[in-house]
Amino acid sequence: MARKRKSDDAEASGLDPIVKEAKDRFDRCQDAEENFRKLFVEDMKFANGDPDNNWQWPDRIRQSRDGDARPCLTINKVRQHNLQIINDAKQNKPSIKTLPIDGQADIQIAKILDGIMRHVEYNSHAEIAYDTATEFAVQGGLGYWRVITDYAHDGSFEQEIFIRRVKDPLSVYLDPDIQSADGADAKFGFVFEDVPKDEYEAMYPEADPASVSFPMEATGDPWLEKDHVRVCEYFRRAEETDTLINHPTRGPMKLSDVEDEKERKALQDDDSVKKRGVTEPHFEWFKIAGDKIIDRKEWPGRYLPIVRVVGEEIVINGKVERKGHTRNMKDGQRMYNYMTSANVEYIALQTKTPYVAPAEAIEGYEDEWANANKDNKAYLPFNSLDENGNPIPRPQREQPPVGASAYLQAMQTAQQELMMTSGQYQEQFGAPSNADAGVAIAARQRQGDKATYHFIDNVARAIRYTGRIMVDLIPKIYDTQRVVRIVGEDGSEDFAQINPEQPHAVGDAQGNAQQAPADNSKLSAAQAAQLIYNPGIGRYDVTVEVGPSYETRRQEAFHALTQIMSQDQDLMKVAGDLLFKAADFPMAEEVAERLHRTIPAAILGEGPTPTEQDMEQKIQHMGQMIEYMSAMLQSKQQTEAREDAHVNIDIYKAETDRLKAIAPDMAPELIAAIAAHLVTETLRTGDPSQIQPMPSGTPPDPSQQQPQSQPNPPSAGFSLPAQPQQGA
Repeated sequence: MARKRKSDDAEASGLDPIVKEAKDRFDRCQDAEENFRKLFVEDMKFANGDPDNNWQWPDRIRQSRDGDARPCLTINKVRQHNLQIINDAKQNKPSIKTLPIDGQADIQIAKILDGIMRHVEYNSHAEIAYDTATEFAVQGGLGYWRVITDYAHDGSFEQEIFIRRVKDPLSVYLDPDIQSADGADAKFGFVFEDVPKDEYEAMYPEADPASVSFPMEATGDPWLEKDHVRVCEYFRRAEETDTLINHPTRGPMKLSDVEDEKERKALQDDDSVKKRGVTEPHFEWFKIAGDKIIDRKEWPGRYLPIVRVVGEEIVINGKVERKGHTRNMKDGQRMYNYMTSANVEYIALQTKTPYVAPAEAIEGYEDEWANANKDNKAYLPFNSLDENGNPIPRPQREQPPVGASAYLQAMQTAQQELMMTSGQYQEQFGAPSNADAGVAIAARQRQGDKATYHFIDNVARAIRYTGRIMVDLIPKIYDTQRVVRIVGEDGSEDFAQINPEQPHAVGDAQGNAQQAPADNSKLSAAQAAQLIYNPGIGRYDVTVEVGPSYETRRQEAFHALTQIMSQDQDLMKVAGDLLFKAADFPMAEEVAERLHRTIPAAILGEGPTPTEQDMEQKIQHMGQMIEYMSAMLQSKQQTEAREDAHVNIDIYKAETDRLKAIAPDMAPELIAAIAAHLVTETLRTGDPSQIQPMPSGTPPDPSQQQPQSQPNPPSAGFSLPAQPQQGA
């Protein structure tokens, strides 16, 4: 007979439409997961079975053996197989990395987002949430954690993002129609919480706990119990429609973001403007107790903030089959428990190692021999002769109890089957095996890792989805100008200024856009403090890197450098600071800093590279050659100038002598002027036939000139009279 749906009663009672929708969807979730949840509980109990709870024994068999006083042992090997995966996941935590994906995104903003997300993880103790979900996924097949927002502290109005663990996966239901592996397309989800009745009344004084009467069940317990009220958090996805337009000046944008109503109407009616319909998803949150909504608000993000970690999941014949690592090992573990118990029972049913002796041999010493297996006596007396003096055989022990070889072989078979079903072999547990070579052991270890790597991969997928939730939330939660803490990969702390009103991804205090380097270490402390970031500009995606934690890698680096430098002492002089940076003992940083100051700048990469040094030497050599050539040229020019001066003097003297010969009565001053003019024109034109005539003028009167101690040198710019005509 089909189960009566609670929503039928809800509809008849006239519930709030939101409550009715929640109950309808809850019925769907319950029907889809009913079988899985039953097996989940069985797998979790089996994985955590021990000699006291006997969860690895079926109730009927255990009760039968207990009634017959037969041993019922639990040697839990499944736990170690599961812990191998769980602890491997703890040592190789996936780390979130942010990636810019459009032209407006900035690599430095991606670094800031990484730092904020590490701050959220550190502030939330997220490793506890991750580890708890991983344990449930490996042991039972499914685990959860949540992303929430809350006030930073009691005295603040600023919101922060937190990651919270889900202590009981059975308190969560998600949309059964999820298609994506990480659950990003979930349309709704439920989270149940049992609140003590007095706390419920204190949190919601206006609500009446007596009205919480609708038994929406999660694990068989009604919402209203004797001392607790079961409260449901209901998330549902809603969508807002809008129009995306290609604005003529501002580019692609939503029509609703155009503030001017007339402009918006004009753009909507303009057929030349490219446009299309878009939907913007968002989530609504309701808190329901029974059939009453006691609180509601808008969730700021576009993703359902409930993250699931799946062990193994596959759809068979339209049904989702979900399980963890425990399921396939249950029969092998049961076989081992049964054979161990049967072997102990077989040995226990055999008598203790008895003495076999003739009655006459122990006559008179019955008490000593009766307690021979209890008391630690130095000797046991016996009668060696009978009444007639005939010898009596001495008492002798029988063979001790022996275990059945069939049980021992069956135990070995069961252990081998556990390893085959899990894919984990002796090498992974540190036990000796038939693989002696290091390469063979490492190959078997990698084989076991490959057999269980899908659990680690599923955890990484869930953490990646968590990163997507936080990248979407950060611009919406950090919506006021503030200083936020960012945490580096090595755990170092720093601070960054955020201003969501800034029009640039990275800017300065004056509002000017800045191009910050991807590596902040290239900035001085003062420069880094002046940068202001707006994480709301640009689009970003996330990926994850799976590997050892930073602390583990640092320890490995320290051991590797120690071994290398012990063999190469010279390396200590150029890389000793790196060795002490990787160390974690007190004052290692101080030693590293002192060694760092002794290393040449070129080795540290702070000085010029070898190529730059070679180019610098070549430039210096070329400069020296240029100086030498310049000196040689200057000397040559000076020599030529002296030779030209001698030539000019000779020409001047020759012209003067010629003029004296031609015109002996000509005044000496006129002869000097004419000679200077001829010399100048000859040097200017290089051709005597091209000499220009002297400008006309009156020659100076020698009688009017004042005597000079030294005549002035001739000048080409001297004003001279016209040259005498022929026959004058």
